[in-house]
Amino acid sequence: MTEKFIPTLFFISFLVATTIIIVLVPEFREGVAEAFLLIISGNPEVTEITLRSVYISGTATALAVIWSVPIGLVIGLKDFAGKRFFKGLFNALMGIPTVALGLVLYLMWSSTGPLGFLSLFLSPLGIILGQAILITPIMVSFTTSAIEAVESDIKDLAKTLGASELEAAFAVLKESTAAVSLSIVGSFNRAIAELGIALMIGQNIRGQTRVLTTAIAMETTRGEIPLSIALAIILLVIVVSVNLIINLLQRRFK
Repeated sequence: MTEKFIPTLFFISFLVATTIIIVLVPEFREGVAEAFLLIISGNPEVTEITLRSVYISGTATALAVIWSVPIGLVIGLKDFAGKRFFKGLFNALMGIPTVALGLVLYLMWSSTGPLGFLSLFLSPLGIILGQAILITPIMVSFTTSAIEAVESDIKDLAKTLGASELEAAFAVLKESTAAVSLSIVGSFNRAIAELGIALMIGQNIRGQTRVLTTAIAMETTRGEIPLSIALAIILLVIVVSVNLIINLLQRRFK
């Protein structure tokens, strides 16, 4: 089975599973019907929460790219003491629970914490930085693997042709663009789907820090199932759409 069929099969499987649940669970079917009405009508609250979620997680991903890709390049290209340690450390941090990281950041950024003067607590910027920290190990680990998978002859050839160390590194990065792009997409999906940091740092303040995941959790506990389903559908559509778009672009530019 070729890679180009994987996203299509995933999307079809998702649709089939959703259809089965809708048919078998009457409450879910009714909730989905009401949820689509909320989405189609352009409910202001749903729109606001969705745009804020995309903005926060998109910005967090862009920030993480700034330092994660260079770190991945250095680890992947250089031989230095402690290389295996750093690779193992980033690999281990990929699985850090979001609530654990959220707790650490809460203790650091709250008004009584040592970094409380930065006013990151109860702010979108605090969530952005928290999510950027969360996805950094993912981006670094996958970028490192992508760089190490590139043939070393490419870097040697670039140097032979007169390229500097930096230019040779960019040549290797260009060869691994597809894999690095997937690491960025995976990091965005991890950020937009996380709950712990968004809830513990943002505290789900309406009109300020409420995002899709925190809104889903709150509306479910309040018994507002249609609104929860609407937000969950939007979250799933965003994640699936981003993956499909990236796969289509990769296929086009191969």
